Amino acid sequence: MRSDSNRTAGGAAPEAAPAGPTADPTAGPDAAPALRPPPAPAVRKRRRRRKNEHEDRPRERLLDRGPAALADHELLALLLGNGIAGFSTAGIAEAVLRHFGSLRALLDADPDTISELPGVGPARTAVMIATTELVRRALVERASERPLVDSPGAVEDYLRLTIGTRAREVFVCLYLDAQHRLVRDEEATHGTLTRMAVYPREIVRRALELKAAALIVAHNHPSGAVRPSAEDRRLTRVLHDALALVDVRLIDHIVVGASETFSFAQAGLM
Repeated sequence: MRSDSNRTAGGAAPEAAPAGPTADPTAGPDAAPALRPPPAPAVRKRRRRRKNEHEDRPRERLLDRGPAALADHELLALLLGNGIAGFSTAGIAEAVLRHFGSLRALLDADPDTISELPGVGPARTAVMIATTELVRRALVERASERPLVDSPGAVEDYLRLTIGTRAREVFVCLYLDAQHRLVRDEEATHGTLTRMAVYPREIVRRALELKAAALIVAHNHPSGAVRPSAEDRRLTRVLHDALALVDVRLIDHIVVGASETFSFAQAGLM
């Protein structure tokens, strides 16, 4: 009788080698092992790189963490869309902000000046103009929902945003209803770098057309200094008296700079 070569000299069968990860005994013959080896270092590196790239994209960070997680140029880059040959979107956004010095100056800039910058062009200029107008309209909606005289700080913030950094003087009229809610915000005139022509008769006529009960007027000083001039004081008196003749109250005249304002009403000059 042949001896079994798989048996040891003592007649016992040798112990089997470890079979690796233990499979689920209730699973079928083709079931995968319950345990899997860890990914190779190269795989882990690729996964980390993909995760970091995801977190570094402004769009993903905006959605994951909110707009506060993005710098000004990153938010602007999202508006600008894709880059072009030789220019990344982030590079274009940084160059635009450097050129104008601030977001507010960019939003107040002339469209022709914006579109002439490298990598911008008419399409991206249109996006920025539309964004500015949407912000302005949202502020107008908010102002029309509550009496403006109850929130003078909101009025000043609105005026700083809309005319505070204009390169030329502009005179605006905020026409109000009997509850002092905003009816219409209109520019009465444009000026040069140093002069501005305002016609009280036209402002009175427009107030009557809109059936306004009161008015807040404002103009900017491109120099940034908000101390009213002698001409500002004279114009305020003329407007006050002309509007009073048609029973429209001039509530305030506000001089607006890039970072501060001067209120005739708060200074007791009305």
